[in-house]
Amino acid sequence: MASIITAAPERETQGAETLTDAADVQSFMDVLTDSDCRAMMACATDEALTARELSEAIDLPLSTTYRKLECLTEAGLLVEQTRLAASGSHPSEYRRAVDDVVVSVGAEDGATLTVIRNSRVGEPESLLVNQR
Repeated sequence: MASIITAAPERETQGAETLTDAADVQSFMDVLTDSDCRAMMACATDEALTARELSEAIDLPLSTTYRKLECLTEAGLLVEQTRLAASGSHPSEYRRAVDDVVVSVGAEDGATLTVIRNSRVGEPESLLVNQR
């Protein structure tokens, strides 16, 4: 497996959460190392997408998409919202809940993850009915 290491300037860490429990770190890493989950995270940026839209965007079967969405929402990487539609069908839509995840490995404390939450998640959405 290839690794990419980049140097980044110091970031605002408001909303940051550090995970140190080995089981929590492992379950988070399991999701992050799944290529389909990473592709879904890349698609679900500021614009929330339904499971069907995500499925089509990354060319993944809808049943697999739902399984991956469950893992991502349980890990707290995506948040689920309801999309209001004029048709009366109100599907769930998903938005990325984190801006950044930093993995640190120390000799004494093992691996830790610092999760920087998306400050835009949780802001009220427009109450206009979506025509999709």
